[in-house]
Amino acid sequence: MTNYHFVGIKGSGMSALAQILHDMNEKVQGSDVEKRFFTQIALEQSGIKILPFQKENIQPGMTIIAGNAFPDTHEEIQEAMKLGLPIVRYHQFLGDFLKQFSSVAVTGAHGKTSTTGLLAHVLGGAKPTNYLIGDGTGKGVKSAEYFVFEACEYRRHFLSYFPDYAIMTNIDFDHPDYFANIDDVCAAFQEMAMQVNKGIFACGDDEYLQKIQAKVPVLFYGLGDDNDFQARNIVKTTEGTTFDVFIRNTFYDTFSIASYGDHNILNSLAVIALCQYEGIDTDIVKQRLLNFEGVKRRFSEKNVGSQILIDDYAHHPTEIKATIEAARQKYPDREIVAVFQPHTYSRTQAFLDLFAESLNLADKTYLCEIFGSARENHGKLSINDLQEKIPDSEMINEEDMTPLQVHEQGVIIFMGAGDIQKFQVAYENLLTHS
Repeated sequence: MTNYHFVGIKGSGMSALAQILHDMNEKVQGSDVEKRFFTQIALEQSGIKILPFQKENIQPGMTIIAGNAFPDTHEEIQEAMKLGLPIVRYHQFLGDFLKQFSSVAVTGAHGKTSTTGLLAHVLGGAKPTNYLIGDGTGKGVKSAEYFVFEACEYRRHFLSYFPDYAIMTNIDFDHPDYFANIDDVCAAFQEMAMQVNKGIFACGDDEYLQKIQAKVPVLFYGLGDDNDFQARNIVKTTEGTTFDVFIRNTFYDTFSIASYGDHNILNSLAVIALCQYEGIDTDIVKQRLLNFEGVKRRFSEKNVGSQILIDDYAHHPTEIKATIEAARQKYPDREIVAVFQPHTYSRTQAFLDLFAESLNLADKTYLCEIFGSARENHGKLSINDLQEKIPDSEMINEEDMTPLQVHEQGVIIFMGAGDIQKFQVAYENLLTHS
């Protein structure tokens, strides 16, 4: 048994990894800032000790796993160096850890978390499966055969991994604080592709992914005719979506999912393709696809009075569009209301027109102040620059959420990657006390 200490255990990847190691009977504890994060709920449920940062947490005999956000000058890392303890960065540890399993990296600009969660759920119905999801969820199983994990392109962290398989959902320009342009993003994905050992499942409807080259087979999935795995005869209802899958133009089987929007068909196709390639029983795949309940902060619904409140992580124009379209499929007769908090000034500036375009798909839009990073220089940009581009949009703040009450039968979607949840909590409190 190894004694692990996590520096920054509340990070989404870190908390998930801590849960996996704990489940595999390792000794696990960690430290972080005092502020409460949603990721710590699962840690607390597992009985994993969370300490405030202080150098006294570091004791002889520990192996230190350090979060990417904390520099070597951090007091705990300094103390570990003094004691001569092994210190490994999160993504390096994960890169070594996954070699024990048949590993699947799920990567892409959008859809990583949902696809990782879905694949873990489906594979887990057939074989013991470890998984690490970017929403802070992780599970370790003794005797696991598969390891499914979310691999993020930000700062090229995914280049620490040499997985057996990779699912690539799409390539899009995001993280403008790091990537220079779309070509820079494509170069990172191309480099990742060369590190995959057995096969890549890439969305062939994505113009950038069509150019991916690798030393292993690249199988394409999508809605277009040129794909190896294609969804046809799609039937969308308010209950979900059903479609036929053809493999190289030969009918394979019919699948149903209890989710909405084309993006969820594509995510399911990626999972179906990998499972078919690995010889997983099709009946198990069909059943598990249908009873998947989703992942945290992805179209998480709640009925409050006559309204439906949805919490979603959408923070890029492509994701906002997909979320609004999914809401329209499920609730075709209701008013769709967007409450959006832009995440970082750099992203808001880079996608100002595209944010406006996607938010204009809602019937009404409310905007929250930009959730900026302290490190950012935001110049003259303000939320008003976005508001001017969305006709009839209004500003809203946590202290006064009453404007939302006029949308009596509305579907209200709270979207963002910052602390948008506090606006939903404030609104729910208003409704319960009014």
